[in-house]
Amino acid sequence: MTTEPLTFPLTSGGTFSPPKELMAMRGERPIARVRYPDGKLGWMVTRRATIREVLANPVFSARQELRSTPFSGAGPTPPAPPGMFIGMDPPDHTHYRRLLTGQFTVRRMRLLTERVEEIAEEHLDRMAAAGPPVDLVRAYASPIPAMVICELLGVPQDYRTRFEREAAEMSRRDATPEERQHAMVGIFSYLGELVGRKRVEPTDDLLSGLVTDDAGLTDEELTNLAFMLLGAGLDTTANSLGLGTFALLCHPEQIPVITNPETVDNAVEELLRFLPVVPGTVRTALADVEVEGVQVRAGESVMVSLPTANRDPERFTDPDALDLARPAAGHVAFGHGVHQCLGQQLARVELRVAFPALFRRFPSLRLAVPPAEVPLRDDMIMYGVHELPVAWDTES
Repeated sequence: MTTEPLTFPLTSGGTFSPPKELMAMRGERPIARVRYPDGKLGWMVTRRATIREVLANPVFSARQELRSTPFSGAGPTPPAPPGMFIGMDPPDHTHYRRLLTGQFTVRRMRLLTERVEEIAEEHLDRMAAAGPPVDLVRAYASPIPAMVICELLGVPQDYRTRFEREAAEMSRRDATPEERQHAMVGIFSYLGELVGRKRVEPTDDLLSGLVTDDAGLTDEELTNLAFMLLGAGLDTTANSLGLGTFALLCHPEQIPVITNPETVDNAVEELLRFLPVVPGTVRTALADVEVEGVQVRAGESVMVSLPTANRDPERFTDPDALDLARPAAGHVAFGHGVHQCLGQQLARVELRVAFPALFRRFPSLRLAVPPAEVPLRDDMIMYGVHELPVAWDTES
């Protein structure tokens, strides 16, 4: 067993699997030394129970200015600006999260379900009209969460083209750092304008609800909150939908489980468990603390691997198999603890609608290229597929 620190980037584990090093590490040493790209030594945790322990322990901070990251080229990070609470600890994190929790109401989610159904059908109609083959990412997986987050935030129709263009630029495969920065500046400028518009003409949407809340949020706080929701609402769901469709097309015998209204909810949970879309998250120890018998020193960063936790045989039987009929509760695809993803119910709504709608409309849906030719997002922070060429039988 090697004791050399693990370094980044990691070796791909295959299309639907976590990195090989981490899968091997989980059984041998569930907490192990890593060296981050900034040269600092830290830790990697791969076991589900230990990951939940770290994410639930307030001694581990989410403050972004304290942490090293596994992503190459990441330099020193300033403290999270007002409103960007995912990079904060309580009580600041609690303050902002409570405001948003009040906006994710059961009523709003129920209304969104009906709207997601309409949006999905609109894009399926366009696919049918265009005819095969199509890139499912561009035609279906990306535009659905983009339109949903636009409606949730209250983005008016005349702003949406600009909004979606800048958002797509930020995640474009061949975009340079300068192009991504330009797109980010454009989105922040646009969101600032939108906040001003909502102050004058509030409507029935999440951003207007925050504007009219008696918390007295500043324009900067509101703009940052909107940007954070944009990032959370676009990339993760789009990649889950694209990669999930790829997985289902590679396991066509399981498609009837996700098109069955009685089993779709659990099927979506299994896809969330199985798909390694989010590589993990990083926490930094505020004090010396023992984890799995190892002393983590104050100031050391600890990355938790969510994909390996979701493949932990201590929790899931035959964890490397996709089984839409298995009881999939207990996965950590949305994290754990006080920072557990706030928008997880919105993501579930979108996936529970989009997957069945796609396969009901196109029961003969199939890959238009060999699986090995599907371009994977293994060059991006968020994993998925860059493109998913698909075809189906058309009526003669």
